Amino acid sequence: MRQDKASAGASSGDVREGPEAGLEAEAAKLLPFLAPGARVDLQAAAAQHVLALTGAESGRQLLAGQEALLHALAELAAASAPAPARDAARALVNLAADPSLHDSLLAADPGLPARLLDRALDPQWPWAEEAAATLANLSREPAPCATLMAAPAGVETGQSTLERLVCALCTRGYNAHAPLHYLGPLLSNLSRLPAARAFLLDHDRCVVQRLLPLIQCSDSAVRRGGVVGTLRNCCFEHRHHKWLLGPEVDILSFLLLPLAGPEDFSEEEMNRLPVDLQYLPPEKQREPDADIRKMLIEAIMLLTATAPGRQLVRDQGTYLILRELHSWEPEPDVRVACEKLIQVLIGDEPECGMENLLEVQVPEDVERQLQQLDCQEQKQLDREQQELAQEPRAEGTVPT
Repeated sequence: MRQDKASAGASSGDVREGPEAGLEAEAAKLLPFLAPGARVDLQAAAAQHVLALTGAESGRQLLAGQEALLHALAELAAASAPAPARDAARALVNLAADPSLHDSLLAADPGLPARLLDRALDPQWPWAEEAAATLANLSREPAPCATLMAAPAGVETGQSTLERLVCALCTRGYNAHAPLHYLGPLLSNLSRLPAARAFLLDHDRCVVQRLLPLIQCSDSAVRRGGVVGTLRNCCFEHRHHKWLLGPEVDILSFLLLPLAGPEDFSEEEMNRLPVDLQYLPPEKQREPDADIRKMLIEAIMLLTATAPGRQLVRDQGTYLILRELHSWEPEPDVRVACEKLIQVLIGDEPECGMENLLEVQVPEDVERQLQQLDCQEQKQLDREQQELAQEPRAEGTVPT
């Protein structure tokens, strides 16, 4: 996420002109006006100027060397004065969107992730979405993830970081001022950690069951993508596949529904599908975001890692949905992912001792060959994408 206002502000030209030394001096002059105790109108003007700087690569790199200024900006972003806090929070979003600046931000303010988490989960904080977006950007790196997981429990609720995050994400209208869509990618990033997956997959907490309906959230592709990414990461834990695929969770129906279209199956085929995928209305549309479609397919692929999982996935008519998806899918990389899953479902079972695909030890020479094939496949996909982009297309049409 990068704030549009910042990009617009950076296009004026003042940021890019002049020698670098002059820009550094200009940035350093902003520090007294960002500090606590400065006049609010001066804080607001300084925050706007920093926001404009963060809209350009040169401006962000310039600020990366201003540790005191970054610290003051972080403090201002969490301050109670609304106007300066808004622009300071948006500047942090832009800075955190650049991975090369993460170390500078965290060195300037090691407590930044925990403080932003408190703001993101404050139901009254008007800039909670900006705080969540900054955390979603920062948490792409391991260190901030670990910091967030180790954050102390909420003072009022006594809940852990993940408990508070899931509660905010799953509670409609949790914050009347902010939709909190970026809590989805934040949770997805945290779910890369084994401890986070252990929490999410705790059978007694029913966290996965709370997340599943958000796959269909029509308000935001950001939220949907974050939730699907979280569930995909959980599917790496093959010990929980039987529970995930069983009636207590029924994850497969939720993963397949966004991939299903309005196809009219035969009566025999319809009876092979889960009830929720039968007789879908003519206006039923597939998930519009290609990246999310691909993650849904990858999650189902992970659920086929074991022989019992493969059988359960086959038995629920998954092939029928994938067959129709493959015929419709306009994106080459998603179509390839679909083909790989279909091959697993219709292919022969692995030989004895190799039933769990997540635990198979691949010899080094075979792994090198597979990597070469992946490179060739990626080059082919890139060529197809380029050809697709060059085709003349009537406005509003989708290539088939």
